[in-house]
Amino acid sequence: MFISILSLLIGFALLIWSADSFTDNGARIARIFNISPLIIGLLIFGFGTSAPEMLVSGLAAYDGHPELSIGNAFGSNIFNIGLVLAITAIIYPVTVEKSVLKKEWVFLFLSSLVVGFLLMDGLLSFLDGLILLALLFLFLFYVFNESKKVNNNDIKTSEDSTDNQNKGRTWLLLLVSLIILVSSAKLVVWGGTNLALAFGVSDLIIGLTVVALGTSLPELAVAISSALKKQHQMIIGNIIGSNLFNTLGVVAIPGLILPFQIPSEVMSRDYIYMVTLTILILILSFKLKINRFGGIILLAILASYLYQLVWI
Repeated sequence: MFISILSLLIGFALLIWSADSFTDNGARIARIFNISPLIIGLLIFGFGTSAPEMLVSGLAAYDGHPELSIGNAFGSNIFNIGLVLAITAIIYPVTVEKSVLKKEWVFLFLSSLVVGFLLMDGLLSFLDGLILLALLFLFLFYVFNESKKVNNNDIKTSEDSTDNQNKGRTWLLLLVSLIILVSSAKLVVWGGTNLALAFGVSDLIIGLTVVALGTSLPELAVAISSALKKQHQMIIGNIIGSNLFNTLGVVAIPGLILPFQIPSEVMSRDYIYMVTLTILILILSFKLKINRFGGIILLAILASYLYQLVWI
């Protein structure tokens, strides 16, 4: 038990440090290449924090458990909005640009609808996986195209010249902090799971609390760090980017490796909550800011979802 507690403490300490470093170096990359913080959030943060889910999805499908991939993707999206965005908004209201609601959010919402349409027959096929992967590449093409058009004037500082002199070091620190970020989250999950087992907590509760929280810890840590540094577009970019990679990439992988039948409750429960929370991002941003009350609403939706999982 001592080792489990120690791993939790070390994991949380490394998580806080790496999230802070990841956010700082992401902002420096934006300054060096004159890229919008939103693009950094969508691409580097979004992909970086979703990489573990994509790896787990591939390994689960390869091992003959593709249904874990769907739960992983939809569950991660639910926690990213219902927990990560909610907690961040409660700590510090999140500003949302109108252009995000007109473009990036629309792409996320349409992607969610496409997934729902493809899975309506209860089967995730190889063709479904190809379609989703094609949409993911379309999104990446859009992001790269936007990165060439958008000027990053809003975060230019006197540090620009220094940043330009340390490009290699900045990229290295960004990569190292990402690796530590993901690894520390895994360490927290491991310690928390062992502690829960020691106290006789069921596997279901462990999965819904410790593991679910653990897989969202990188996004949560980066979002809170970005909020404290007032990098609001990085927060929104991280959430939307991560959810897009989950919806299109994580779901596509098992279809390409091992097509399978979707459990009915995935579409009747998990998918409904995922789409509902996605729509709430738009509704709660009507004043271009998700305030603390909005964060509480998102958290309440997550609580309702967990209640259904455990008691219904």
